[in-house]
Amino acid sequence: MGFIQADPIRAPARAQDLVLRHRVKGYRAGDLEKRYEGLDVQEDFFINYGFVTGALQALMHPRPGLRVPAEGGTRWSAQQIRLAGRMQAFVRRRGEVHPAEVEEAFGLGTVTNWWGGQSNATTRLLDAMLYRGMLRIVRREGGVRIFAAQRFPRVPSTAAERRHRVDALADAAIRVYAPLPAPSLPILLRRLRHAAPHWREEIPGAIQRARARLVSARVDGVDWYWPERAARGAVSSEPDETVRLLSPFDPIVWDRRRFELLWGWAYRFEAYTPLARRKLGYYALPLLWRDRVIGWSNLAVREGRLEATFGWIGSAPRERAFRSELDAELDRMRRFLGL
Repeated sequence: MGFIQADPIRAPARAQDLVLRHRVKGYRAGDLEKRYEGLDVQEDFFINYGFVTGALQALMHPRPGLRVPAEGGTRWSAQQIRLAGRMQAFVRRRGEVHPAEVEEAFGLGTVTNWWGGQSNATTRLLDAMLYRGMLRIVRREGGVRIFAAQRFPRVPSTAAERRHRVDALADAAIRVYAPLPAPSLPILLRRLRHAAPHWREEIPGAIQRARARLVSARVDGVDWYWPERAARGAVSSEPDETVRLLSPFDPIVWDRRRFELLWGWAYRFEAYTPLARRKLGYYALPLLWRDRVIGWSNLAVREGRLEATFGWIGSAPRERAFRSELDAELDRMRRFLGL
């Protein structure tokens, strides 16, 4: 895949774990974090924050001195540049550091964040240094990121090399989220401004080049795009009978426009929607059966037991096969969660 979006909410598990359980045989919640140090994987920002392969990360770095996208990508001040250099040298001397060690050494206090609240100034600068490529995350301890110093080669200077890198980033994003309806393709690729803010001006050209090299077809009045390599794969004419509960961040669900085109209803992620306005629930997992997403489920673990509620587009299927497959999916979820 090259990239998996991450999210800290556990309902009943983190998004990255819910995505991987359908794609890695025998996967259990937390396996990515447990095995992180032994994998060619890094936490970083691509089109969103998540996990990227080393090869994909190398295409994006080093980034300029900008703060993370959630804070508007503003430039560092001269004082922040000097402080970041001192902090990187401190981390390099230590080898690996817990954020508390950096706070103890530098005592930066709090600052007003992008949303008007208060944030730990050390954490914010560590985030900015991670985004720039000055630091990397070596592992997590109790959910807390442990940092080490990092350095990337200089940014390529030729226009041809810049275009090559941006096209490679575009291909990586398309590979995860295709097939894409025509309006979604530029929306996805414009998010590469977060992956490579220093090459923003290259993105419009990358969109045009992507349209030219991708396979396309017009279906029911909508143009669709996907990689040629995917078009060569064998596709079964019979839909899979398995029921799958999908993460809101799963590549199958992520493009809400495509979701509605394929399945005829609008999915909304409502974790940040006020309770009174929720229609699907706090963390509704779309329910895929055969080749249709026919409803959703909200899962919770209480006293070591998995509790599930369901909502349906229309009514629940009455076939015995569906009931059996739904029970099997809930059993798989229990094993995945270690219940």
